[in-house]
Amino acid sequence: MVVPWRTCRSPSPVRSFGLAMVIQHSPILGAFGSAPAPCGSFGRYHRHMFGIQGPLGTVLDLLVVILGFGLIVFFHECGHFFAARWAGIRVLAFAIGFGPAALSYRKGLGWRRGSTEPEYERLIRQAQSASDEERQLARQKLAAGISPTEYRLNLLPLGGYVRMLGQEDLHPEAVSDAPDSYQNCKPWKRMIVISAGVVANIVIAAILFVIVFMVGLKVEPPVIGSVEPGSPAASAVAIDADETGPAGLKPGDRVIEINGRSPNTFADLRVAVAMTARDAPVRLTVEREGRPEPLHFEIKPEVSSLDGLLTIGIQPALSLTVADFKGPDAEQALASIGLKGVKPGMQVTAVNGDESVRTMADLVERFAHSGGEPVDLTFTGPDSKVTCRVEPLPEFDIGLVPGPTPDTLAIIEHVLGLVPVLCVDSGENALTERGVRSGLKPADIFARIGSVEFPGVVAGIREIRAHAGKDLDLTVLRQVDGRLQRVDLKAPVSRKGMLGFFPSDTRARNAMVAMPPESLKPGPDLPAVTPPASTIIQGPGQRLIAIDGKPVETLIDVRNALLDATADELAAGQPADIAVTLEWPSAQTPRPRVERIWHLSADDVAELHTLSWRPPFSEALFEPAQVLLKSSNPSEALATGLSETRRVLIMTYVTFARLFQQTVKIEHLKGPVGIAHIGTLLADRGFVWVLFFMAVISVNLAVINFLPLPIVDGGQFLMIVYEQIRGRPVPVPVQNAVTMAGLILIASLFLIVTFNDVKNLLGL
Repeated sequence: MVVPWRTCRSPSPVRSFGLAMVIQHSPILGAFGSAPAPCGSFGRYHRHMFGIQGPLGTVLDLLVVILGFGLIVFFHECGHFFAARWAGIRVLAFAIGFGPAALSYRKGLGWRRGSTEPEYERLIRQAQSASDEERQLARQKLAAGISPTEYRLNLLPLGGYVRMLGQEDLHPEAVSDAPDSYQNCKPWKRMIVISAGVVANIVIAAILFVIVFMVGLKVEPPVIGSVEPGSPAASAVAIDADETGPAGLKPGDRVIEINGRSPNTFADLRVAVAMTARDAPVRLTVEREGRPEPLHFEIKPEVSSLDGLLTIGIQPALSLTVADFKGPDAEQALASIGLKGVKPGMQVTAVNGDESVRTMADLVERFAHSGGEPVDLTFTGPDSKVTCRVEPLPEFDIGLVPGPTPDTLAIIEHVLGLVPVLCVDSGENALTERGVRSGLKPADIFARIGSVEFPGVVAGIREIRAHAGKDLDLTVLRQVDGRLQRVDLKAPVSRKGMLGFFPSDTRARNAMVAMPPESLKPGPDLPAVTPPASTIIQGPGQRLIAIDGKPVETLIDVRNALLDATADELAAGQPADIAVTLEWPSAQTPRPRVERIWHLSADDVAELHTLSWRPPFSEALFEPAQVLLKSSNPSEALATGLSETRRVLIMTYVTFARLFQQTVKIEHLKGPVGIAHIGTLLADRGFVWVLFFMAVISVNLAVINFLPLPIVDGGQFLMIVYEQIRGRPVPVPVQNAVTMAGLILIASLFLIVTFNDVKNLLGL
């Protein structure tokens, strides 16, 4: 959900503290899905609303977001204002923003730079002065129609307020005996005044949703594009498993129901999973091509190691349109991965001449069945067509091992337990400034991280995280004059456990391996096993030299040689004995070698031969698949808008419940800085997304304002209910105490979320 700074009815800026959560309640979440860029060189190219690139475009987008937020605040305060006028309460100020007034208007005085209040108060004092002339002149001006209400635009665009006579939440003792004061209004009328802002927000949100669905919103459909290996979704079994084939959700599955509701977008799936109650399963109904009946799954989510939210491990479907990428060298970067002549915006229209390919899942399937042979990809643009021949990459097996943080599992890639060694990526963007300061260089191989020698990716990152905020001793192998040389470094680890490098591994560089994991889980719900490689690898950093007498240079060569050496045993369903030559890491020349016989069971051989091939580029190369979510007529748009309003409203309350259950954490909250950042990202996608964002903010504003907390509308409403029941207001000391408690709570949350916002934006 997104809950911006709340609006209030008092000029005190501390009353405006509010929260926002990174969890989005609709297609917004789809805007922030991320994936590693192919070859570490690509980044999304922002298309600003005004077509202006760079900082100026971002500033203009930010101004649009601020203006939109200001309008939402304006309508919220209009609810309070008109209800107060209806109830006969004197309104002293209607303000947008906080702090000093930049501009103000008062009927009878006109426009002023700054506030009209000093001038108005001077007239009041003069009307009560001892001088007959001053008193008469001041009373004439007041009688001429000078309004008691000041309309003001303040300098800090972080909320708003309506100030009424005798209504000071921070000073409950500041009452008024005037007949048009807040205290002298009947309690039931004050309830309407207090709740009118919330009602206005709900109405405005519904109107905005109707407009959005009349125009149409491009969203990611609720179709599964990929399933993370080892995730709950990968091992899930349909309730009618005997009839549905292998376990797991599959690419191309369309989710038609999740937890009893029909999703409109893939973001709806993410939110529904993240909002699942602790230890409760997610109930999915999916349509699968080739199956006449829907499939039903119950999947227990797990906590994501990336963002700490509940997940089942699914990603949205991708189109075959090449995405726009940052910078002028996009075509050069595409050429570096074998796609010479391909430009952003072009679409894959054929694979090896077959034009039936439609989705990324289709493309992946073609590579999987390529047998390692080159694949011809045809890209078509508005005025050109290019065919590129690319080499498939060999697929490695997937397993789960203890993750970098306690109680987590991490995915490793291996061949029968042979794990490549962690290294720095060799691309131009492989190092951040922190990594450069540490003395690291692209393509460095980690011979030691702390106490771990020749670690794999997961083991290395685990050791780095264990030294967060401390200095860490490193030894790397660096290519110098054609030879690997050892270099010792002392590197500072950030508080978030980062060294400042893009991780890669040595599978395509050499046949050096890390120590096999002691145990390996094929899936989250499967028992751990001892990997076969543990019988031949006796220490970290050993290098495989030959498989069955066939020399190997890289771990990819090892994989291919093992497939060749066990082909006959696979056909016969027999175990295999493979001769392996290993070289120990040593400074002496020649390095010591050892010959071993590797005993592989029939199951090991069968598992080995399940490995296939994959594309040589990341899925981030392509744009997400999108559909236009649009109503066919105004009545349908109205129904959809009301339904979306109700859904966001309910999900916002559910989010607070999950916050108390700790499946959603305070780290997922955002303040005004984070909201502005999200808004500018959405502005890149077009004005209709800004309207949608404002609708979501409006609903969240209604919810946060009506929480039963002191100082916000909900807390004030409860105090009036108490007064209505007991026949007298809440005692002033009690009001002071609960107001101070609410103030401390909201101020504390504001400081936390603002700190997190700034830290995340700076990448700390």
